[in-house]
Amino acid sequence: MASPDHLFGLRNSFYIGAYHAAITSSQSVPAHALSPDDLLERDALLYRSYIAIGSHQLVIGEIGPGAATALQAVKLLAAYLSGDTGNRESAVSRLRELLSDAAIGSNPILRLMAGTIFMHERDYAEALKHTHSGGNMELLALNVQIYLQMHRADHAEKQLRVMQQLDEDHTLTQLANAWVDLVMGGSKIQEAHLIFQDLSEKYPPTCTILNGKALCSMHMGNFEDAEGLLLESLNKDAKDAETLANLTVCSLNLGKPATRYLNQLKLVNPEHTLVKRTSSAADSFDRACQAMA
Repeated sequence: MASPDHLFGLRNSFYIGAYHAAITSSQSVPAHALSPDDLLERDALLYRSYIAIGSHQLVIGEIGPGAATALQAVKLLAAYLSGDTGNRESAVSRLRELLSDAAIGSNPILRLMAGTIFMHERDYAEALKHTHSGGNMELLALNVQIYLQMHRADHAEKQLRVMQQLDEDHTLTQLANAWVDLVMGGSKIQEAHLIFQDLSEKYPPTCTILNGKALCSMHMGNFEDAEGLLLESLNKDAKDAETLANLTVCSLNLGKPATRYLNQLKLVNPEHTLVKRTSSAADSFDRACQAMA
């Protein structure tokens, strides 16, 4: 008989964006029941949950220089996302050193953190260099995200099919399916909505699930419904970048002021795609005005 998976609840909480629940869950798992690999995975998920709620310095402070490679990689993600340009450059440099070490370069958590950081850098070729071979469901799901950001939905679909063959009911498979459906559009939007609806019935509503449902509603032209979902998400986390970005777009479509949400997004995540596109559009408009003057 297979041994119980003590980390199942922790993983699922992390996948759906229930980060506080993941932190609590990690502390309730008895250490004596876990193998050394499970202990490492538990700690990595715990620290990644802290990163997700913005507690970068806690992670940087707690993971010492003697920690395992996987945790060193998580620490680099915390340093990279801490917002300081010097930290980002240093983190990328150290990451490359670890990846070039033949003894540890194939570590799955190291590869996952590498893919995440290089995706943030928009260096998709470098990200895929370390993630394309897969190895676990998280790496496959990250491949889906990378390909979608590259506007290669065809490759994202191929990765999704691999996930479905491995475990069609896995939470990450369901999320990846919804991401692909949203990009494909058309009748696929309704399928994505059904996935997010199913997740919202299985789990407590998180920003991840609420934003997914809201995106489906916006694609279907139901902006008032989307606004309600996004305001619920904002109540859960007033600093969630995706919620602020989606509220900006939703408010504009409803003819409502969106400046406050955009300004909040600039403070929370100045590197967000919406912020950069808005700034670029504003610069282009100013140059056009000057040319006409």
